[in-house]
Amino acid sequence: MSTSIAAHPDRLLPADPGTRGIARNLLKQVEDLPIVSPHGHVDARIIADNIPFPDPTELLISPDHYVTRLLHANGVNLSDLNVGKSNGADPREAWRIFCRNWHLYDGTASGYWLRSEFVNVFGIDDSKINETNADEIYDQLQKIVEQPDFRPRELFEKFKLEVMATTDDPLDDLSAHEQIAADSSFSGRVLPTFRPDAYVKFHGAGFADKAQKLIDIAGDGRTGYEGYIRAMENRRTYFIDRGAVSADHGTLNANTLKLDPAEAARLFEKGLRGDATVEEANAFEAHMTYQFARMSVEDGLVMTIHPGVYRNHSPETFDKFGADTGHDIPFAMEYTRGLQPLLGDFGNREDFHFVLFTIDETVHSREIAPLAGFYPSVYVGAPWWFIDEPDAMFRWRSAITGTAGFSRSSGFIDDTRAFCSIPARHDASRRTEASFLAKYVAEHRISEDRAAEIIVDLVDAAPRRVFKL
Repeated sequence: MSTSIAAHPDRLLPADPGTRGIARNLLKQVEDLPIVSPHGHVDARIIADNIPFPDPTELLISPDHYVTRLLHANGVNLSDLNVGKSNGADPREAWRIFCRNWHLYDGTASGYWLRSEFVNVFGIDDSKINETNADEIYDQLQKIVEQPDFRPRELFEKFKLEVMATTDDPLDDLSAHEQIAADSSFSGRVLPTFRPDAYVKFHGAGFADKAQKLIDIAGDGRTGYEGYIRAMENRRTYFIDRGAVSADHGTLNANTLKLDPAEAARLFEKGLRGDATVEEANAFEAHMTYQFARMSVEDGLVMTIHPGVYRNHSPETFDKFGADTGHDIPFAMEYTRGLQPLLGDFGNREDFHFVLFTIDETVHSREIAPLAGFYPSVYVGAPWWFIDEPDAMFRWRSAITGTAGFSRSSGFIDDTRAFCSIPARHDASRRTEASFLAKYVAEHRISEDRAAEIIVDLVDAAPRRVFKL
């Protein structure tokens, strides 16, 4: 008999039998709804060309920094997992390392998603995963990924994905998105997302070359700061014409500044020369956050920000393996004062949608929920990254509901590169929402009929509403 916990119908539901019964009823309202994923990092090219997944390691381990970072913390060399710029490691041996350390994922969000993937996507009993069975499971998975019905487009349909947004460089030609949109045989929506971080941060690798290339391509003949602003506006229009509904910004913090154009131009020139101070670089980024809000008011793109991350915290790891390899670390955040210039000018503008994410749980109830509870433009971003796990999701809903209610949140954001984890992540969110609402029903704070309406709104209508879908 299987001892799989990922197959249990009551996973993540309340332990109390009475409340669990309510949660079961609420979950039934949403468990079969299509997935709307308005922010993520899956490469559109794999959908456009329906590229087969090469092997279990490349599918489930190497590209997923949620998985590899914990192995690294326990002494595994990332090169043995084919992470980032590393290559040449035997994928089967990497899989053996993973299975040898499977116990490390007990209690983690990654462990929950992986178990769910094994059982519900691959049909493999997660209770059988161990070093002894590593090769057998690898061979099972390899046979599955080689099947024609396990390619990305077929999984898109199997997962009931209706909308999936990618994250894209401002100068990406978006040809993959054009190819998908032109293919009448594919019914899903794959939308680009404008992500200009590399063209804003002075101290980022290659900033000057990237900014100048942006101006040369899209600046309409203008030069300097004026050409830079015009190029940003033009590329946003290019994205909108190809289906984009949002612009995403990984800012250092939530500070915003409305600089005089001459001062902004002076800072921009220093950034191009490479002699801007840290303070000047931060001031220009804060100014551009304000400018991107101004652009969103004008062109209608939803604006999302997710500040508060020390990127590439380990210089050694960054040099060897590159970015997005597990060592971006959160720090404390403040929103109220930093966003005042932006919200003071744009917070009440009609049709401006501004989604605030954070991985600092302390600001949910203190700042973000009160901002969303007043400004019609502001929405509370769903938990993401280090806090997109069931307990943190429940804490997040508890922190914001008393001030902002149920109407001011973004809908779930999976924020993932791991394509096969998308249904597992959304399932975890739906079960957590059912558990939270069941608690309110059991405490006679809302009726069960009303809770049933709310959960459908949270899961389905909210992301469509907030991201203008």
